[in-house]
Amino acid sequence: MAGKVYLIGAGPGAADLITVRGARLLAQAEVVLYDALVTPEMLALCAQAELISVGKRSGQRSTAQDAINRLLVECAFKYRMVVRLKGGDPMLFGRADEELRALEAQGVEVDVVPGITTAVAAAAATRQPLTKRGVARSVAFFTSSTAPDEPEHPALPHTDTMVQYMGGREAAATAERLLAQGRSSETPVVVVENCSRPDERIARLTLADLARGLDAAQGPVLVMIGEALRVREHQVF
Repeated sequence: MAGKVYLIGAGPGAADLITVRGARLLAQAEVVLYDALVTPEMLALCAQAELISVGKRSGQRSTAQDAINRLLVECAFKYRMVVRLKGGDPMLFGRADEELRALEAQGVEVDVVPGITTAVAAAAATRQPLTKRGVARSVAFFTSSTAPDEPEHPALPHTDTMVQYMGGREAAATAERLLAQGRSSETPVVVVENCSRPDERIARLTLADLARGLDAAQGPVLVMIGEALRVREHQVF
């Protein structure tokens, strides 16, 4: 008999931004397979569990997704309660589809616990709503990372506000493409590194600034682009 697997969103980083349900399940887990971006403070919530790092980081040696899928299935037949702890929300850029299909194919019961995705946490940290009445009524979350069989430069979304995940190295190319498409060089840009963590950094730029590149980042970078990001007249930083 297989146990049950929970795909839990850890949120953007801060341990107190996980949901109450997610924290409760972590405290009951027998084994936790966790991402590279999950903090030690978050792992302290599941001190009773066996901890297995299966982190994937762009440009670095990491656990292959097929190996993670196999390990999840193995753990499901070894433990009664398995947690797959993912940064942000499992269903957004979290490769949840691949893990769900692997578990479902073996008849393993799976439950998904949503988490706060980084874009929402970044909007809160900067006090910059992603939508704004009369200015922005559509938002797109996207990444430039592609699968091996996909185009190297997929089409950019057509939307009022754009939020680029994992945007550190690709953001300049995105800005160049937007400028070539006719976007104003003065379009506001907000860059958030290590969102919600003690070492969080926020930078306010223009699209022209972004096209010249970002400084080397020490953590995950989120890039928000659009008129909704323009600083309010009396906004206090």
